[in-house]
Amino acid sequence: MRIAMVGSGYVGLVSGACFADFGHQVVCVDNDADKIAALVQGNVPIFEPGLDALLQINLRAGRLTFTTSLADAAREADAIFIAVGTPTRRGDGHADLSYVYMAAEEIADVARDGTVIVTKSTVPVGTGDEVERILKARRPEAHLPVVSNPEFLREGAAIEDFKRPDRIVVGTDDDDARRVMSEIYRPLYLNQAPLLFVSRRTSELIKYAANAFLAMKITFINEIADLCERLQADVQDVARGIGLDNRIGGKFLHAGPGYGGSCFPKDTLALVKTAEDVGSPMRIIETVIDVNDKRKHRMAQKIITACGGSVAGKRIAVLGLAYKPNTDDMRDAPSLTIIPALIAAGATIIAHDPESMESARPLLTGVRMMDDPYAVIDGADALVIITEWNAYRALDLKRVRETLAKPVVVDLRNIYRPAEMAALGFSYHAVGRG
Repeated sequence: MRIAMVGSGYVGLVSGACFADFGHQVVCVDNDADKIAALVQGNVPIFEPGLDALLQINLRAGRLTFTTSLADAAREADAIFIAVGTPTRRGDGHADLSYVYMAAEEIADVARDGTVIVTKSTVPVGTGDEVERILKARRPEAHLPVVSNPEFLREGAAIEDFKRPDRIVVGTDDDDARRVMSEIYRPLYLNQAPLLFVSRRTSELIKYAANAFLAMKITFINEIADLCERLQADVQDVARGIGLDNRIGGKFLHAGPGYGGSCFPKDTLALVKTAEDVGSPMRIIETVIDVNDKRKHRMAQKIITACGGSVAGKRIAVLGLAYKPNTDDMRDAPSLTIIPALIAAGATIIAHDPESMESARPLLTGVRMMDDPYAVIDGADALVIITEWNAYRALDLKRVRETLAKPVVVDLRNIYRPAEMAALGFSYHAVGRG
C-alpha cells in the first residue's frame, strides 16, 4: 500500500517507520524544512529507543521517504494519515484542532479520488465529522472517506506497541475504507492482533476513554500511597495485592509524583471539556486532574520536609527530568513543577537526565545540568529521584552515601529498598512506604 503521513512528529515518525517496515511505501510530510532535511539524512529529532535504526533501515530500502510537498506525497497515496499535534488550546482547555483542520484543507486540494483520509491524531468526538465536512466543501465530487484510527503508543516503547498492539481500532462505516485499512494492517492481523471496526465517533471516544482510565488508575494508587504513609503500610505491596486480581491488573499501579507527558494531561482535560459541552460531566476525571496537579506541588513540600523543613541555601541533586524514562519528552513533567517550587523556597538545583537535558534547559532556567550523575550528587544536601531511569537503579549507593554532604534521599519512584538504604545510613524518604 502507498501511505502519506502528514506530520513527522512523534506519532507520524513512529507510525511511518513501522508501516514502512511492514513493506508499505510511506512518504512522511512536514512543513518544517529543517526537520525534513535532517530526516532525509537519517537523523531523528526525538529520542525513542530503536526508532533511529528502524528509520535508517527503511530509508536505505527505499520504503520510507520524507518531503515538504503534500502534493507529491498524496499523488499516488491509497491512504493519507493526519498525524499532527492537538495541544491544549490556551484559555479554555479544549484540544486545539487548528492543525488537523489545516491538514484537511490541504489534503482536499491534492488527494486523488478514492483516497482514504485517516485521522491518527488524538481528537475529540466529532472531529472526523468536521474533517469530512471540510473535504466535501472543497471537493464535493470526490469520494474521500474519513476514518478514525487512534494510536496507543507508550513513549519509550512505541515500536513494540505498534508492532505488537493490544488492539487496532478503526472507526468507519465505509466499505472501501474498511478494505484499505484491513490491507494496511494485514501484517498485524495475521499475527492475531485484534482489529476492531467501530463507528468513527466510537473510535474517537475509545482513545480518550482509555487515557482517562489509565490516568485515573495512576491517581488512585497515588492517593493510596498517601494513605499508606499515614497507616504505616507499603503501597508497593498493596499494588501487588490488588494487581493480581485479573479484573484490576498490575499495570499503572506504581505510585509516584503524578502523571505527565504528551497524552494524559491534555486528553483528560479535553475529555472533560467535551463532556461539559454536551451536558454529561465527567466528575471522576475532573477530580483526577485536580488531584494530579496538586500532587506535584505536594511532592515539592515532601522534599522540603525531608530536608528538615527548609531548603533555603541548600544544594539539591535531582536525577531525572523527563516525565518518564526512555524518552526526552518534558511535556507536563513533574520536574517542571517540583524544581521551580524548590528554587522558590531557596534551593540550588543541580540536575541530570540521560536524554532530556537539552529539552529541559529552556524550561528550567537557573538549574545547572551536568552529564555525570555522581557529579550532580557530589556535595549535595539531598538527592531527589524524579524519573526512574535504569541507570539510577544501578548507582553505587556506597559511593552516593560518601559523596553526599548529608545522607538524605527522597525517592519519588520507589526504586530502592528501604531496609538497604537504612543499613547504608541514609535518611530515606519514599512514596507510600510507611
